[in-house]
Amino acid sequence: MEELKYWVWLSRIESIPPKTLLYLLDKYKNPREIWNKTKEELVLDGIKEIYANRITDKQYKENLDKYLIYMKKNEIEVITIYDKEYPDKLKVIYDPPVVLYIKGNKNILNEKTMAIVGCRLCSKYGENIAKKIAYNLSRNNINIVSGLAKGIDTYSHIGCLKANGKTIAVVGCGLDIVYPSENTKLFGNIINYGGAIISEYPLGTKPMPYNFPRRNRIISGLSEGVIVVEAREKSGTLITVDFALEQGKNVYAIPGNIDSVNSYGTNELIKQGAKIVTNMQDILEDL
Repeated sequence: MEELKYWVWLSRIESIPPKTLLYLLDKYKNPREIWNKTKEELVLDGIKEIYANRITDKQYKENLDKYLIYMKKNEIEVITIYDKEYPDKLKVIYDPPVVLYIKGNKNILNEKTMAIVGCRLCSKYGENIAKKIAYNLSRNNINIVSGLAKGIDTYSHIGCLKANGKTIAVVGCGLDIVYPSENTKLFGNIINYGGAIISEYPLGTKPMPYNFPRRNRIISGLSEGVIVVEAREKSGTLITVDFALEQGKNVYAIPGNIDSVNSYGTNELIKQGAKIVTNMQDILEDL
């Protein structure tokens, strides 16, 4: 419990790039040692002054016991980049999160997983396709990862659960908040069916818009590939695609009606070289 306090503290420090945190851990070996450093020592060891100021800011060391008590009561665990449960696929991305908060089944994080993403304001066609793909992948013992957002994310999780599969939701807020609130029941079902909800953000972190593009690197990082069901021209979904390509993952796209705004992004991805999906075999043959 004592060691956990230092990891929670480290995760609370705002706006420190994961690469900087990894540098600190490599140099000092554990967060307890970082906790005891002065600003001057950190700067001498190559840390930018702006980051040294945040690391030594006393506000981040306050009320840590409240975090630990809440986590224990609500069965929220921490997985650090040093732990065996930490996903191997995440370790090799450019900026892996140093800490993951998880509620649910941590043993599935290293199993075979596909990401399904798409726009929030999806069509009925998109809803049906997301459910169908998630259902069939789950029946083939492939877990589904998505972001618990409205639209395609939600229907992907639902399709997986319908097949009694395991799904992972990567969220852009603390695990003490369900966002969107209408997915509270889904949040619970994901855990009850053997899945997991994960976040790199500490408790109390609100679902701010800038959190979601950042969490998308985790969605793609956990997966073997990313399936885009529907995406508008400037959809945030395309950020996940960019991360996937950077990480060397396969990108799949569902073709759509050329007159639909929801199909612009997916049809463009196909033109740019994403693998077109017209049946499940197009995905399964790569796995």
